[in-house]
Amino acid sequence: MRFEFATAGRILFGPGTLKELPALARTYGTRALVVTGSNPDRAETLRRMMADQGITCRTCPIAGEPTLEAVERGAETARQEGIEFVLGFGGGSALDAAKAVAALATNAGPALDYLEIIGRGRPLTKPPLPFLAVPTTAGTGAEVTRNAVIASPVHRVKASLRSPLLLARVAVVDPELTRDLPPALTAATGLDALTQLIEPYVSPRAHPLTDGFCVEGLPRVARSLRRVWEAPGDAAAREDMALASLLSGLALANAGLGAVHGFAAPVGGRFAAPHGAVCAALLPHAMEVNLQALRSRQPESPALKRFEHIACLLTGRSGAVAEEGVAWVREVTAHLQIPSLRSYGVTEADFVPLAEAAAQASSMKGNPVELTTAERIEILRRASR
Repeated sequence: MRFEFATAGRILFGPGTLKELPALARTYGTRALVVTGSNPDRAETLRRMMADQGITCRTCPIAGEPTLEAVERGAETARQEGIEFVLGFGGGSALDAAKAVAALATNAGPALDYLEIIGRGRPLTKPPLPFLAVPTTAGTGAEVTRNAVIASPVHRVKASLRSPLLLARVAVVDPELTRDLPPALTAATGLDALTQLIEPYVSPRAHPLTDGFCVEGLPRVARSLRRVWEAPGDAAAREDMALASLLSGLALANAGLGAVHGFAAPVGGRFAAPHGAVCAALLPHAMEVNLQALRSRQPESPALKRFEHIACLLTGRSGAVAEEGVAWVREVTAHLQIPSLRSYGVTEADFVPLAEAAAQASSMKGNPVELTTAERIEILRRASR
């Protein structure tokens, strides 16, 4: 047995932990770049608390998912303003943008030099500016991952800037920050977390540490995802989902992902489709096709037993078969009103190019079985109905 595990330097979890961040941040300097989503006003309370610690904050809002141009612009701002640390405050896109800005602020050259797939894939040669992470959604786990997903509109794809140096110095996960999420975002991010607990568990790179995160997180999603969608103010359910998201990030960063995320990059790069919603639309169909492929070509694969265990954890029934897990996921995506890929403009004409692009995605390497082109197309077909 051989495995690696790496994560944020320090993780604080629990309601009210945001109040502890300014004193911790002060150890990294007094000039901060706060990278937010499209609405920087959400970070106003944090900025006031930082000011009380003598920290001057420059805000860098990122509208939507980060692009090459946006992160390069943020890095230039950090250099010009003498920024000492970067703080990401928002959903996965804001956190990924903050990681990339912190890295590009100290490493010369365009972002494409460091991106996988579409770029040169060069390693970072200098440590980034210290990066601190505060997620305000419960889904991506980006506060503890070592990659930043960046969109390239020219290439019509999203690709990762990846390095252990991107790990946060401090990650503060305060479930109270997720209470005002709208239902659609709650659903999409929650199903992203579910995907990130399932895919690492059946990955060939799974190991005892990541298994523990997945097995702890899946029942929390099972009991609380519907609840936070139906009753947004339920504090216990919000805490469950925030913890499940954190656990999913710990798992994926150290065991990899699979077909769902392999598709998410090219679909998100070609269509105006939120990452979490794409994953949600794909998840039950990718599970189903994976099961068929495993039974057909690798009937002795340990992933089959793991899919059965997932079914037991989601349904709460010992002895549940793998198909019951698929049925549970299909039912919950329908209940949460997840739109199909067709609603974002994906048509049959897109299936082949998307399937080919997905085959090259780094996430696809973590799938428990190598899928054929026909199988990848079938996943897209089912997810587009």
